[in-house]
Amino acid sequence: MNETQKQSDLEKDRVHHAEGFLTTNQGVGVSNTDDSLKAGGRGPTLIEDFIFREKVTHFDHERIPERIVHARGSGAHGFFQVYKELSNLTKAHFLSDPELVTPVFVRFSTVAGSRGSADTVRDVRGFAVKFYTQEGNYDIVGNNMPIFFIQDAMKFPDLIHAVKPEPNNEMPQAASAHDTFWDFVSGMPETMHNVMWLMSPRALPRSFRMMEGFGIHTFRLVNAQGAFKFVKFHWKPLLGVHSLVWDEAQKISGKDPDFHRRDLWETIQSGTPAEYELGFQLLDPEDEFKFDFDILDPTKLWPEELVPVQKVGKMTLNRNVDNFFAETEQVAFCPANVVPGIDFTNDPLLQGRLFSYVDTQLSRLGGPNFHQIPINRPVVPVNNNQRDGIHRMTIDAGQTHYHPNTLNSNQPHSAHQGEPRFEHYQEKVEGNVIRERSASFRDHFSQPAMFWNSMSGHEKEHIVDAFRFELGKCQKVCIRQNVVNLLANVNADLAKAVGDGLGLNPEMKPLASPKPFASPALSMDNTAKSPKTSKTAIIVENGFDRAEYDAVTAAIIRAGGGFDIVSKKLGAVSAVDKSTIECGKTYATAVSVVYDAVFVPGGAHVDSLKLSGDVWHFIDEAYKHYKTIGLGGEASSLSPAERIKSAAQGDNAAAGIVICGGKAEPFADEFIAALTQDRHFQRGCVVMAVSA
Repeated sequence: MNETQKQSDLEKDRVHHAEGFLTTNQGVGVSNTDDSLKAGGRGPTLIEDFIFREKVTHFDHERIPERIVHARGSGAHGFFQVYKELSNLTKAHFLSDPELVTPVFVRFSTVAGSRGSADTVRDVRGFAVKFYTQEGNYDIVGNNMPIFFIQDAMKFPDLIHAVKPEPNNEMPQAASAHDTFWDFVSGMPETMHNVMWLMSPRALPRSFRMMEGFGIHTFRLVNAQGAFKFVKFHWKPLLGVHSLVWDEAQKISGKDPDFHRRDLWETIQSGTPAEYELGFQLLDPEDEFKFDFDILDPTKLWPEELVPVQKVGKMTLNRNVDNFFAETEQVAFCPANVVPGIDFTNDPLLQGRLFSYVDTQLSRLGGPNFHQIPINRPVVPVNNNQRDGIHRMTIDAGQTHYHPNTLNSNQPHSAHQGEPRFEHYQEKVEGNVIRERSASFRDHFSQPAMFWNSMSGHEKEHIVDAFRFELGKCQKVCIRQNVVNLLANVNADLAKAVGDGLGLNPEMKPLASPKPFASPALSMDNTAKSPKTSKTAIIVENGFDRAEYDAVTAAIIRAGGGFDIVSKKLGAVSAVDKSTIECGKTYATAVSVVYDAVFVPGGAHVDSLKLSGDVWHFIDEAYKHYKTIGLGGEASSLSPAERIKSAAQGDNAAAGIVICGGKAEPFADEFIAALTQDRHFQRGCVVMAVSA
């Protein structure tokens, strides 16, 4: 066969989708590929929707064997305890007794990248928790953002196809900064709320330990009397919510692509657990329609100022996995894994996920018995008539595997009253079988506007810069223009600022003027701050001041932080008093971006440090990324504030730079106080105006 014949044969299988109407894989025409089939516009999704099932089933099986999404993950074991019994809210057993310890396994992840991608890319993060309860496994399968890009699961394949590497060249990896993603966004205004979060610092978490988690959907808590409340689930990290800055995140991706994975592993390995509080937002059934948004819309959050988060328990992650593949890679989560007392709502994204997650595990884990893999196995007995199938791990004895039967005295029997059993809340459902979106889901801009209005000055600056970067990577000017036009519906200043960086102006008049409502709880400036588990780089060479070194390191340890000694070579480093310390890092193996602060003690070694470009770079990068810098004695001459000045920084140029002017102990206390503040954004923040 010659090359021409080969090309001709290949051409027979090459399909160009340049025009024509949508069809199923059987060639049946499809009029709507945006909405699943429901019982009424706001009702549950129907299993007879073969168009939805075909689309999502194909999507679920497009990647083998890694996960289609959330492929890059990191996991840990731990336990959960409720603060007080909650039987008034739910009959779920694991929420019934503050003395009860429920084992958990948590998997954190990025969404878009492959297993080999970097940890610190701009992305949504997965936050999935498996509770091994006495009534079976319960999964909260969430993200670090409280809302999602789409309202109906029918659009999930389109969203992920758009954000994944483009199919013609498999680029870019683990990035949304390309044409197909923003082309999708420009045609789907419902994505705008999640896009605002994606462009914010929330998309660049400092650590999995400093990242919120959200169940996203509205669920029901049902008590033993059959009464229910609507609920949204929150995970609040005890260390607060903190992020990286973009330049820092990009450099970490190259210097240590395992940054988040390593941080979680090393922290737990050191004996310090990762801790989160579980919070409930609760609504009475009669309040379902009291807001100007639909509580079942997964692109909407419930502002905490309107519906407070009640903290009901704590999760502690204190044990690393023994085998990454057997545990972190093979764990299988599913939103349909619920226990008595927790039930679903008609959120159309949730309804689709209830089907999709089990389906995708069938391919990824090799068949219907993935629940028998040890990490997925419940702690209570499994007793049913399911048999056989690939990778069956139990040897099920006996003659019968059907119900009812007389040969085995009708065992296993249906759970009787008084035995733990799941019963769905009996909700009345009526409506036409219809493929459309509820009218209450049509407001796509009020909450993105609320998010923008809630941000501090440096957070807004981050968002603008992120849009400029992402859209600047798009090759098609029309796509950039379409997104800038959409942003005008969120905030005029935002659209103008993004457009200015791209040489564009909004071309469309906004569809509406969103209410100037703000939710302070959404700003990361209002989070808890602590020096605990922070990591400081201490730069020394022969001739450093031992008293300053001892004072600062003692203060770091008291505060619950850690530090590394960094020098030009490994081994012993001598102080002025001839005592020595052991250096474990060099400029070749330690970089500023992986530390929270830098400390340089004074002493004769400063003359040598001044001759090192590595030292200047280390300190200047810490300054650029708004981190705390401690300079003892003679090291004050290394202060970047004396060399980096601008009108924007003004008197704030030295913010977060602590200089020893006398005794070592007060200096150490000042250093810890500055470290507690996390970042010092006032060095270069320009506050943007907000238009009402």
